[in-house]
Amino acid sequence: MSESGFDANAIDETIHGRVRLGIMAYLAQSSPAAFTELAQVLETTNGNLSVHLTKLEGAGYVAVSKRFEGKKPLTEVTLTEAGAAAWSRYLDTLRALF
Repeated sequence: MSESGFDANAIDETIHGRVRLGIMAYLAQSSPAAFTELAQVLETTNGNLSVHLTKLEGAGYVAVSKRFEGKKPLTEVTLTEAGAAAWSRYLDTLRALF
């Protein structure tokens, strides 16, 4: 930590990236969200989104569930309690920079 109190290491690298940041921000307002909805909103490919969701899921920040709605498969992503707490810490860290 520098004399100014800024600590770049406090920034959560799991969240800090365009797609993962977008996922967390979107889910903080609209959880759960359909996989296809996230891909569309974030303007990313399904494969790219899947990679980022796997990283967030591994950290315990999101939960991914698959089910059928009628005969159509539906993949939903939910922000977990740990994810909500991590998102809050991330925002607090950024606010401390100002």
